[in-house]
Amino acid sequence: MRHPLHPALVHFPVACWSLAVAVDFASLHFGAAAWSWSAGLLAVGCGMALLAMLAGLVELARVPEGPAMRDAYWHMGVMLLALALFATRLLLRLDHLQPLVPDTLSLLLDAGGFLALAVGGWLGGRLVYGHGVGRD
Repeated sequence: MRHPLHPALVHFPVACWSLAVAVDFASLHFGAAAWSWSAGLLAVGCGMALLAMLAGLVELARVPEGPAMRDAYWHMGVMLLALALFATRLLLRLDHLQPLVPDTLSLLLDAGGFLALAVGGWLGGRLVYGHGVGRD
């Protein structure tokens, strides 16, 4: 596979989840004008993350054994944690498909999800730039 699909798809959940965290924290100052976007961003981010994860599983066969595979397993685990945190954040703050105002737990889940996203992204970058996975 000359042009892997996984790297093209990961930009969507990264952007959506990052913006969702930003608008949730911005809602502390701006109120509903900010947090009303959060549920949609989280939903799109979670959906695209599932597609990106499926593509990553298909492309896992191209990762060489050894340190690169170890980093790939860590990357998968941390990104799965990010998905779990953001999906939990989304589901806890919906009432009949209507988003609710973020509370303290929401902001903690946002922070944890963003931290997992950053670590998982760093590990993904390490796979490409450190181990040369996906490069010719």
